[in-house]
Amino acid sequence: MANIHTVKRYFILSVAIVLLAAAWTASPTQAAVPKLDTIRVAMFMKLPGKYDDTTAAATFSSAGGMTVGTREPGGTTGWFNVEASRQVRFSADDFKVKVYESPNFASALAVFKRVQALKGAAFLTSLSKNGSAVYQVIEGTYQTAAEATAALNKWAADGELAKLSGGIKPVLHGPLHLETGALASKSDAITAAAGFGAEGLDAYVAVRSNNGAASYSVMVGAAATAAELQIVQAAAAKTSGGGSLKEADSASSYLLLWNDHTASGKAESSFELYAFGGGDAKVSVSPAGEAPIKLNERSGRSYRGEFELSVLNGRMAVVNELPFEQYLYSVVGVEMYPTWPAEALKAQAVAARSYALNKGFGFQIAHVVDTTLSQGYYGTSSETASTIAAVDATAGEVALYNGKVIEALFAANAGGMTADAKEIWGNSVPYLQPVKSADDSSEAGLHSWYRVVLPSGAIGYIRDDLLDETGRKTEAGSAIMQVNTNGTKVRKHPVIQDTIPLIGQADSGTEVIVLEKTVESNSMSWVRGPFTSQEMLTAINARVNPDLSGTVRTLEVSARGASGRAIEVQANGQKLNVGSPDSLRGTLGVQGSLPSTLFEIEETAKIAVLSAGNASRTRNGGDDPVYAISAGGSVSAAGDANLFVMDGEGSIRAATKDPSFRFVGTGNGHGVGMSQYGALSLARQGYDYQYILKYYYKDVTIAKE
Repeated sequence: MANIHTVKRYFILSVAIVLLAAAWTASPTQAAVPKLDTIRVAMFMKLPGKYDDTTAAATFSSAGGMTVGTREPGGTTGWFNVEASRQVRFSADDFKVKVYESPNFASALAVFKRVQALKGAAFLTSLSKNGSAVYQVIEGTYQTAAEATAALNKWAADGELAKLSGGIKPVLHGPLHLETGALASKSDAITAAAGFGAEGLDAYVAVRSNNGAASYSVMVGAAATAAELQIVQAAAAKTSGGGSLKEADSASSYLLLWNDHTASGKAESSFELYAFGGGDAKVSVSPAGEAPIKLNERSGRSYRGEFELSVLNGRMAVVNELPFEQYLYSVVGVEMYPTWPAEALKAQAVAARSYALNKGFGFQIAHVVDTTLSQGYYGTSSETASTIAAVDATAGEVALYNGKVIEALFAANAGGMTADAKEIWGNSVPYLQPVKSADDSSEAGLHSWYRVVLPSGAIGYIRDDLLDETGRKTEAGSAIMQVNTNGTKVRKHPVIQDTIPLIGQADSGTEVIVLEKTVESNSMSWVRGPFTSQEMLTAINARVNPDLSGTVRTLEVSARGASGRAIEVQANGQKLNVGSPDSLRGTLGVQGSLPSTLFEIEETAKIAVLSAGNASRTRNGGDDPVYAISAGGSVSAAGDANLFVMDGEGSIRAATKDPSFRFVGTGNGHGVGMSQYGALSLARQGYDYQYILKYYYKDVTIAKE
């Protein structure tokens, strides 16, 4: 590698020449740099085939208060303010199911919990009815009456619900209402709603806009069909003032106020929930002060900018809109450790900015989503002084190829070599080519783990600090070590994973036989498995077409790409049909996707036996017996689940009687573009962010608007 000072001098000279040339002539590259003032980030939405993460309700609060209104083509109109730190919830006024209604809160709560246990999108609400508080369990968020009817039938068929509800039948709950004229205030609307409720009608305070200010009225009924609404109208006509009710205007935006006990689970505690509807209603929730807005349904994180709520493909969409550069403050903090060197963080900032600009409106009503399907975005919680500084220092800078902003893909760890885009997704991209990557920085300071055989014959991993040397070896030459702590956990993989069942436990003094020593699984090096034939069959058949049938006896990488990553895998000699090579990670993953496609498959039952006549035979497990010759010359069939095979060089391998499969790999992520751990290594060596970007993205230029 060239001297770092020489590289920097050369780079500065190159930049000077470029700037001088730019002064002579207009630069098409500079003119092509796109600009984005604000970015729209989808937190929840239903976009079939692309993104599906929905919520029945969204709960907001802000230490500085909030303003609630609507977004129109001409801008945002505020209707009313919400006090500092007070929570307000929103949902779509769509088709739902009223599962239960009772003046007894405990009964309603029991039904509510049952619906929740059955994965229903349940609301526990209250209103004034028949002279007292009545509690309702409302479920769902459905686009059509037919969808809601299917859900109704599901709830009606549940025996436990029928028992809890005392036989009360679920009914449809829809977005059709009757409405009074405008009332003088919110308190007047509350009083009027109670009056209709006293006559046994469901009545709600409603909010509309009157020249930009909140206007209050009462909406009566929640019908799913026009015929049902006529029944409500006939009942309302018998009440005082009911004859003047008209069908609510469904073309203009409105908010319907519910008393919502869903979050508190207490009769004495409720939040205001606004069900929005009317035409293409877009609700705006913006900060009234300087404090950000917290969204409970995204782990209680707080976000800059404002939120927009709408309905897309029959489900509520929640979009955060904020200044583009401020969005990057958070992304850099999620995608890279804020403690990493400034030049690595700057490289991440430019890559993240380029990626977002390249995508445009990639999600119909949003540029990006807040997950790693786009880029991780966790709001203000992931902002730090270092991530803000990295974004500000590179403000507006993007990576260009042939004058166009690139799709600046990046992954956590390339496993020593980045991938060619073609071997991951099947399409070649000129600036996404394989390069060597110094990624082992992820292994610094990690424990080693020993793969050991317990006295029971079980095989698993124990961390190095929990074992002591004995100085003794087996007759085959394997080290014997001793456990030094009671209750030592023996794990399936060389890493602490509490979600994965233990192989077993061992107490102090237990002697174990060492098979191998490896570094703790990390972003660079990892181990998964072994997995049984049935586990592999279940995982594979969940994703491939056509399905495999029968026992998985063999599983091997049958083709590799330019970086050595698996691009084709065969099971029992049959190619697995997956959408793209990168899909192999999910297809072959048991208890979660494999970290990367840069792996070897150890077929643990595969044993090649060389006979006395130099003829070889390969066994792949199953019913084929394996015979062992003892030191005394006696022959017997090996009956244990685990076998230990020594090769001609004296290395011992743990084999199995029945087929199972172990994956030993490197890297984390798709591996295309910039390796984040590689960027860390280059930054630690003194390279600046532009060098890092140009190293990983072939023939790009870094430009600024």
